[in-house]
Amino acid sequence: MTSFSHLDKDGGLSMVDVSSKPDTRRIAIAEAVVELAPETLDLLKRAALPKGDVLTCAKVAGIMAAKRTAELIPLCHPLSLNRVDVRFDVIDTPPRVRIETEAVTTGPTGVEMEAIIAAQIAAATIYDMCKAVQRDIVINRVRLLRKEGGKSGVFQAPALD
Repeated sequence: MTSFSHLDKDGGLSMVDVSSKPDTRRIAIAEAVVELAPETLDLLKRAALPKGDVLTCAKVAGIMAAKRTAELIPLCHPLSLNRVDVRFDVIDTPPRVRIETEAVTTGPTGVEMEAIIAAQIAAATIYDMCKAVQRDIVINRVRLLRKEGGKSGVFQAPALD
């Protein structure tokens, strides 16, 4: 029978005890993609949207979200983050913003969730700041790209088109 790490002996939810795990440097990189209309992307690039500088606001939102991940995901450990970064690739064809986030810590558990939450909240912030001019924005391809550290070592996601 498979044992589940987040269930206690009675089948109830339980936070995993990581106190006996060694501290290692851990890095996680995630992405999200926000699909926009060409006109919306043009306004974003010119900082001409009604709510202002979209990418600066989305960067700050992503960093703030990473720092609060344990408050959002019930069994996620609160981490001391050494670094969080949010980067953007503005692509004209097809019109989209690719978000890449990176979270780094030294500790007994990984930072995958912090990187993923940062990407999702940065994407949601782009949506929020662009919705005045476009309602059919699509957020997709939220995924872990890479993780390093810990017992399981390195994970590298396969490349997508």
